[in-house]
Amino acid sequence: MVHHLRYHQGKKGWENMDKDEEAQTFLLVWANSGYCKRKRPKLASFLLLSLTCCSLILAPLLFISSSTLVHLYSFGGQNEGLAADMTVNVSPCSSVSDGKICCDRSHFRTDVCIMKGDVRTQSASSSIFLYGSRNSNRFISYVSHLVHDDNEKEHGEPQHEKIKPYTRKWETSVMDTIDELDLILMSENLGVHHHCDVNHDVPAIIFSTGGYTGNLYHEFNDGILPLYITSQHLNKKVVFVMLEYHNWWIMKYGDILSHLSESPAIDFTGDNRTHCFPEAIVGLRIHDELTVDSSLMTGNKSIVDFRNLLDRAYWPRIRGLIQDEERDEQEKLSVSPTSVFSFETIRKVQGHHPRKPKLVILSRNGSRAITNENLLVEAAERIGFQVEVLRPERTTELAKIYRVLNSSDAMVGVHGAAMTHFLFMRPESVFIQVIPLGTDWAAETYYGEPARKLGLKYIGYKILPQESSLYDIYEKNDPVLRNPRSLTKRGWEYTKKIYLGGQTVRLDLKRFQKRLIQAYDHTIRTNQDFHHHHSNCKH
Repeated sequence: MVHHLRYHQGKKGWENMDKDEEAQTFLLVWANSGYCKRKRPKLASFLLLSLTCCSLILAPLLFISSSTLVHLYSFGGQNEGLAADMTVNVSPCSSVSDGKICCDRSHFRTDVCIMKGDVRTQSASSSIFLYGSRNSNRFISYVSHLVHDDNEKEHGEPQHEKIKPYTRKWETSVMDTIDELDLILMSENLGVHHHCDVNHDVPAIIFSTGGYTGNLYHEFNDGILPLYITSQHLNKKVVFVMLEYHNWWIMKYGDILSHLSESPAIDFTGDNRTHCFPEAIVGLRIHDELTVDSSLMTGNKSIVDFRNLLDRAYWPRIRGLIQDEERDEQEKLSVSPTSVFSFETIRKVQGHHPRKPKLVILSRNGSRAITNENLLVEAAERIGFQVEVLRPERTTELAKIYRVLNSSDAMVGVHGAAMTHFLFMRPESVFIQVIPLGTDWAAETYYGEPARKLGLKYIGYKILPQESSLYDIYEKNDPVLRNPRSLTKRGWEYTKKIYLGGQTVRLDLKRFQKRLIQAYDHTIRTNQDFHHHHSNCKH
C-alpha cells in the first residue's frame, strides 16, 4: 500500500522565497496508488480463505506482548519554513505494516519513504527491493501471494516508487544532480531465491550526500541536522546508507556520525553486496533552516539537544588537543628551566584578574571580507574584549573550530556559509552578523532566526551603502546601492554576481562600536548572573 500526500507548487530559488511566501497557494491532492484499491474476489472460495486468514492474523495479537508488535515510525509533521501558510502535523506514514511501502510526499523540502519487511539493496540497478514480511508463516504468505498476484495481473507491474533522497526537493537544478532510487515491492516468495551478503538486524537510513555538499551551511542544514532529526529516536541502532559517498565527508563528520549510529556507514554505489534490513527509511526529515522543532521530535528534542550532541562528539578530540598542548608546554619548560618562575608568576597574576570576555572574529578573504579588520580588533580590545581572529579553511578540523567558539562569549562575522558555525556557540553567547547590501533576507532567514532558536543573543548589523565596496563602483543613486531588493528579486544570478561575489565591507567603526558595546554589556551581565547563581548553589 502506498499513501501519497502532495503539495503542488511552482519551483523557485531562495532569492525570491520571501516574495513568494506571501503569495503561495497550495493545491492539496490525495492520490492513492492502485495498490490501495479494494479488490473484488474472483472466486467465492477466496473470500472464505481470506476470512480464515484474517482470523489467524488477529487472534495472536490478543496474547502477545507489546514488545513484539509492529515497530512504529512516527516522524510527526514538519514545520515548513518555506511554506509557512500550510503546515501538516500528521505524517501519512506514521504507522507502516510489514510488507508495505509508504511514501510521504507532503513536504515542500523532502520526500521520505518507509519500507518494512525483508528489505534488500541492489546497487547495480539503483534499487531497493521489499520482499514482504520477514516473519510471515507459510499459510499467511500463501494468501498474501494470492492477493499480490491478483494485483499484478490487473495492474501489470509490482508496486514501484521513485525517490531522490535529498532535502531540497523544490530546487530543480540541484535535484537533477541527485541519484534516483527505485523502491520495488516484490512477490514475497521470490525473496527465497535472493541471498543476502550482509544481514543487518537494525533499520537502514538511506540518503544522499550529493547536491550542495562541500558548502558548510548545506552540509549541516541539508545533511547533518536532517540526519539527526530522522535517526535520533533509534538510539544509534541504525545503519546509514549513503548515495554519492565521500570519504572526506565521513572523515569530517565522523565524530558526529559515531554519536548517531553504532555501525559504519555503507557506500551504496561502491558496495555491490546485497545488504538486507528489517526496515529502511529512504530520505531525511527536515524542519526549518538550521534548527530542530521540538514539537515534532521524540522526547521533545530541540536544537539545544543537537548542540549538546556536538559537545559530546567533539570533547574527546578537544581533550586530546589540550593534553598535547600541555605536554608541549612541559617540554618547553624542561628545556628552559629559567622560564618556570616567569610562567608560574604569569599564571598567578592572571588569577588575580577577572577573565576578559572573549570575542572571536570569523575572518574572510576575498568577497565579503572586512577590509579594516585590524581596526576592528583594536576597537574591540579598547572596549574590553580579548580578541581572537579565526580563519577557518575547508580542511580545518571542526573540533578545533568548535573548541574556539565554544569557549567564546561573542562572535562577529560577515554573512556567508561560515556563519553556520554559530551552532558551535554556547546559548546566551552573542552573535553579531554583518549584513552586506542585498543579503538582508538571507542573513535573517538562514542565520538570524536560527541563532535565536538556539538561545543566542543575535545582533544584525546592516551596513550602509558607504560601508560597501560597491559604493565606489556605482552611482550614488543606483538601485544597486539604494534599492538592492529590486535587484535580488530578479533572481539568484543577480544576487550572486553583484552582492555575494563582488562586495567587500569597510566598517564604520563609530557606528559598529555600538554593537560591540551592546555585546560586551550582555556578556558581562550574563557572566555575573552565572557566577551569582553558582555562588548561591554552593551556599
